[in-house]
Amino acid sequence: MRTANEATCREELHQLRRLEVISFVEATTLLLLLCVAVPLKHMVGVKSAVHVMGPVHGVAFLVYVWTAIQTVSGSGWSRNEIARLMVGAIVPFGGFLNLGFLARRAASLA
Repeated sequence: MRTANEATCREELHQLRRLEVISFVEATTLLLLLCVAVPLKHMVGVKSAVHVMGPVHGVAFLVYVWTAIQTVSGSGWSRNEIARLMVGAIVPFGGFLNLGFLARRAASLA
């Protein structure tokens, strides 16, 4: 029979894995927006790239923030760790840097 602590640990591990995936998607869409769509708009005049990538990244960002809030609520995260997750979402390559942080936290639970 499983204890309540084991179930809580498994749920937090599941949330961390989900946040890792969403962090990767959010970071990728941000880089595509900044490194592909914006230069296409300004150098070649292809405005549709930003019109497509902007909303895609916007949705990915909102899903990331929502998942991060779900993950950190009630799980004993420090303010610095929460700030790191949020800043990583708005800084290019920050989401990729957070992947290592999230993987270490998940490994500590496993």
